[in-house]
Amino acid sequence: MKKGFVYLVGAGPGRADLITVRGAEILKSADCVLCDKLANSALLRFARKDTELLHVPKRTAEGGSTQDEINRLIVEKALAGKTVVRLKGGDPCIFGRASHELDVLSKAGIGFEIVPGVTAGVGMAAYTGIMLTDKEYSSQVMFVTGHEATGRQDTAIDWDVLGKFGGTIVFYMGIGNLDSIAQRLIDNGMPEDTPAALVANATFPTQRLVKASLSTLKHQCERQKVEPPALVVIGAVADSDDQMNWFMKKTLFGKNIVVTRDAAGNADFAGKIINSGGNPVEFATIRIESRTDSSEFLQAMANFSQYDWIIFTSGNGAMTVFKALDGLGKDARAFGSAKVAAIGSATAGKLAGFGIKADLVPDVFTGRELGMQLLGFANLRDKKVLLLRSAIASNELVDVLAEGGAQVDNVAVYTAAEVKNDTSSLVESLGEGTIDWVTFASPSSVDGFFGQVPTGAVNSSKAKVASIGPVTSGRLKELGVKVEVTAAAHTIDGLLDSIEQEESHNGFS
Repeated sequence: MKKGFVYLVGAGPGRADLITVRGAEILKSADCVLCDKLANSALLRFARKDTELLHVPKRTAEGGSTQDEINRLIVEKALAGKTVVRLKGGDPCIFGRASHELDVLSKAGIGFEIVPGVTAGVGMAAYTGIMLTDKEYSSQVMFVTGHEATGRQDTAIDWDVLGKFGGTIVFYMGIGNLDSIAQRLIDNGMPEDTPAALVANATFPTQRLVKASLSTLKHQCERQKVEPPALVVIGAVADSDDQMNWFMKKTLFGKNIVVTRDAAGNADFAGKIINSGGNPVEFATIRIESRTDSSEFLQAMANFSQYDWIIFTSGNGAMTVFKALDGLGKDARAFGSAKVAAIGSATAGKLAGFGIKADLVPDVFTGRELGMQLLGFANLRDKKVLLLRSAIASNELVDVLAEGGAQVDNVAVYTAAEVKNDTSSLVESLGEGTIDWVTFASPSSVDGFFGQVPTGAVNSSKAKVASIGPVTSGRLKELGVKVEVTAAAHTIDGLLDSIEQEESHNGFS
């Protein structure tokens, strides 16, 4: 059997989108991925659905793997002819034990490639505004492990050199040994008041930054209850200008925001929240189920070209319809000369991805207002109109179009089924006051959420509720839930913008 090939891929400093282009491309080709504890599991979305995924955290706790066990797995999978990706946090060649893995691969005659990644120290610097080198303060930088090999009696660290080092020192994995690190540096000549900083969860919305002197950093970290993973920066640059800390100044930085859509919708919304500095808490309330195998839809599809207008009221509807068309070997040509209307830019964008440019994108998002705008745009009397939408949508749009003289066929192409979750963690977080926002993008997500979480758990918490639009807000109010924000633009982007505006307003109040 032909031997496989192994890629040691640097996963970057934390955020999934900080992996290199090369790293992401290699993940797409993997038959097997062995994922480090510090490698963001969100990166696994790049892998194929049939890729074998193995999580191999180092054995610092029960359930972890020893380096020998990891080495054996890599060789075993490669000898089975697989393309193997060893996904390692940061950069494989910086405190990543790459040499241990490459040694066994070389002895087994297995080919390999090292794909570099952004090491944690560099990522931390970018996301805190701590410049590791600066022409005024530091022209040199050292990366040092703060946690040497277990059981080692001597030290490979030259503390005499470090104590007199005039540049920047970055300690990896040093939070557990802060006292020892500080004392050794001081004993070897470094002033006690040397600026120092500790950065935990670098590049994530949960990033923490503690600044202090070398002698007091440990105490400050304990007082603020900072936990690993963390890096320690020592030197003049650690006393950086807070204006450079762009990431932690984002309006939503550190805000815990619950998203309650379906799994795919949550993932999309979560990405937007992360880009705004927030921390998404995904809580799927619905599952999108296709109805395109119904005789009603199949009959309508066969006659798409006979309609004057075809209307999509959501991105889910567009995605479901075109997935069905693709499964039947069809594409956008099935629409013939029919004109297409799409509620909102997001739905129009989904259609554009399938080669359909919407003829009308109304700037309103309620059924009645949409119908009125359609009637104002075109004479629909005696025109054949097809609605492709959710099975649980209201009849408001149908009624308005029918009143305007249109011949309306209302066809369900999907429905939203409720998803059950373990609510204990979320309810506990609400009670502890660690949730800042709970968001809702549809009435069905409202029902799915409060079918599991008591309204009192939200109403009695400090969490604010944000809704995508008036229909969703109306359903929340029917349940007795106070709505803090209703998005002006009834899209996910509009919802996020409204939350940011509210937070920005509070910041200046």
